[in-house]
Amino acid sequence: MGTGRLEAFSDGVLAIIITIMVLELQAPHGTDLAALRPLLPVLLSYVLSFGFVGIYWNNHHHMLSCTRRVTGAMLWANLHLLLWLSFVPFVTAWMGEHPFASTPAALYGAVLLMAGVAYLILQRQILRAEGPGSLLSEALGRDLKGKISPVLCALAIGMAFVSPGVAYGVYLLVALMWLVPDRRIERSLSTLPH
Repeated sequence: MGTGRLEAFSDGVLAIIITIMVLELQAPHGTDLAALRPLLPVLLSYVLSFGFVGIYWNNHHHMLSCTRRVTGAMLWANLHLLLWLSFVPFVTAWMGEHPFASTPAALYGAVLLMAGVAYLILQRQILRAEGPGSLLSEALGRDLKGKISPVLCALAIGMAFVSPGVAYGVYLLVALMWLVPDRRIERSLSTLPH
């Protein structure tokens, strides 16, 4: 099987996740900018989560662009990833409603950590099917960002019980690491004959 169905299904699920998150946003009761102040934690958690879902969407697309065929193990690994990403709206809403509480901040990190682990599992399944000399294998190289991100999320989970604000800062750092353009796969794809 080609990657088209897998990518289309994943795109649909990610679009639903973003839709659920935006539907959780409530309009302020007032009509001036001051009415937005109490909603600021909810809006900021939404922006952070939107960024993470977008990062996963972007990297998932690039990874599948390097994939020639889909195996059963990849299908299950992809569903595992989508499972964890589907929890993002829940933890985003909880964190936004209780921005200074430790447990919502830690659970947010746990979902990010599990999504990161699930992504690495999917990546490993693709690498196993494609082989060591594959386009994806060469593009990833040592994959430092992929290895550092789960470690940072795990540290932030523990930090959430000391200072939720510091945990949020670490989550933001992880997102910013991935927002910096990662051209490895694009460079590898550009070497292919058209």
